[in-house]
Amino acid sequence: MSTMLNGGLVSLQAILDELKPSERKVADYILAHPQDVVKLSVQKLAELSGVSEATIIRLARSLNMKGYQELKLRIAGDLNKQTATGSYQEIMMEGSIESIMQAVSWNNIQSIQDTLSVLSREEVERAAEAMSRARKIDVYGVGASAVIASDVKQKFSRINLWCDAYSDFHAQLTSAVSLTDQDVAFGISYSGQTEDVIQSLTEAKQQGATIITLTKFGSSPVADLADIRLHTSSVEKSIRSGAMASRIAQLNVIDILFITIISRRQADVIPVLEKTRLAVSRTKRSTDK
Repeated sequence: MSTMLNGGLVSLQAILDELKPSERKVADYILAHPQDVVKLSVQKLAELSGVSEATIIRLARSLNMKGYQELKLRIAGDLNKQTATGSYQEIMMEGSIESIMQAVSWNNIQSIQDTLSVLSREEVERAAEAMSRARKIDVYGVGASAVIASDVKQKFSRINLWCDAYSDFHAQLTSAVSLTDQDVAFGISYSGQTEDVIQSLTEAKQQGATIITLTKFGSSPVADLADIRLHTSSVEKSIRSGAMASRIAQLNVIDILFITIISRRQADVIPVLEKTRLAVSRTKRSTDK
């Protein structure tokens, strides 16, 4: 069963502020006229947006796409999805409990769906492989990202991987200098701008560790340090629950990584998971009468 390509509009919105003026010009035109763009040739789009054809090709490459044709296909997929599912909802603080429940839940769902359109299958595969064979996995996250880092440690420790999470900058650096080329440093920063994570990953890279990052889609100081880049969608800035939705999307990526590793190492991992499940189950109160 084939899957419709999508993620063109999501990707464009995510990197809009980072584009050169000429690329920004055509990106703005596409975002304002997506229904028209899917029917336009590259020559016609260049004429209407006032840029060169080469600029449009460069824009597609900036989005990690093969060319304009793939960009059009992904935009068409986005338009189909919007028709079926709608888009992010603004949360009205004076709204009813029911409206808040619906809007928060819908935005979380939308964030996960949009993330699937910018998350590379190849990079997920590479990240799972690198983590599976690592001697040690360091996970760096500060503030809200520390919650995600703790989730990585909790999950990966269950499958017998040496994994430590650090939210304190000094602890990150202290561990980073001890890494080797057999290790992985996993930096988590939604913005990709967190200075502590940048410096810790830089130190880990100097020690030869494989660098994996989880950031919002697009170029950033954190992602630019990476050997393997994982992305979530960039939640619309107007959404008051943006931080919540991005956290849910990040946790979903961690779940994807976790299950990918388990699926590749079932013979080794399933018995370990069962042992940890039984150990934890002994701490629960019995419901037997």
